[in-house]
Amino acid sequence: MTNETSTAGLRNVVRIYRAVSGEVHALRGVDVDFPPGGITAIAGPSGGGKSTLLSILALRDRASAGTVTLFGTDVTEARDSTLKRLRRSSIAWVPQRPTHGLFPHLTAIENLYQTAQIRGRTGGLEPVAALDLLGLTHRADAPPSRLSGGEQQRLAVAAALTHAPDLVVADEPTAELDDGNAERVLQALTKVAAQGTTCVLSSHDPRALRRLPRVLHLRHGVLSAERSGSEPAEPRQADAVIDSAGRIQLSPEALKLFPARRARMQIVDGQVVLKAPEENPC
Repeated sequence: MTNETSTAGLRNVVRIYRAVSGEVHALRGVDVDFPPGGITAIAGPSGGGKSTLLSILALRDRASAGTVTLFGTDVTEARDSTLKRLRRSSIAWVPQRPTHGLFPHLTAIENLYQTAQIRGRTGGLEPVAALDLLGLTHRADAPPSRLSGGEQQRLAVAAALTHAPDLVVADEPTAELDDGNAERVLQALTKVAAQGTTCVLSSHDPRALRRLPRVLHLRHGVLSAERSGSEPAEPRQADAVIDSAGRIQLSPEALKLFPARRARMQIVDGQVVLKAPEENPC
């Protein structure tokens, strides 16, 4: 069952895309909860399923199988009208290409006021405060086309955090930023999380992965490990994730110890021990 206190929960979520070459399994049974006011980074190699997971969480895509719960409600098979309402009022989406989430004909500050009007919420960051928090006050009157790529990225984050909704989902929000502006984004996310907003982002950025309190590793469409961002990024230090089917994914470092892709499992003094099976004698 999904944790009743979580903002969002995925249970055995599978996502299959059909391509000319056959089926592509982007997610292979993901189990995860995102608690209110938490910040979670999804890390892992390109093609591992990070963007797919975020798209399902932000209700921009549907799972092929499994259960998706948001704000205490099962939305797996919800009507499109219900999903649209949730996207408008309760979920902020920061795309990897920030211009996809901005109004090109409006100035930076007008973008934030327009977002606030659509969202229809009160409390939290006002547009002017959000612009200042992301270091864009001096660019308030510039449209997105006159902003640099990094400024566009920060504006997209500012829009997401204006009167911050219950859930903010961001795809690589610090990827193109220098150290100072990456820190601005992370501080802004931390600020709204402290006020109760749940933040989930994908990232390859070691600055974000070191800084954030919870990092999930997604590989081949399966959650393989969870660790605190303050811990060393050494795979052996991470907590392995066991899904609802009892499956566990070994880290690349551990997998090297099992070249035959077979393991002998023993329970010794209440601990599970995996060993590579001995080769059969000639």
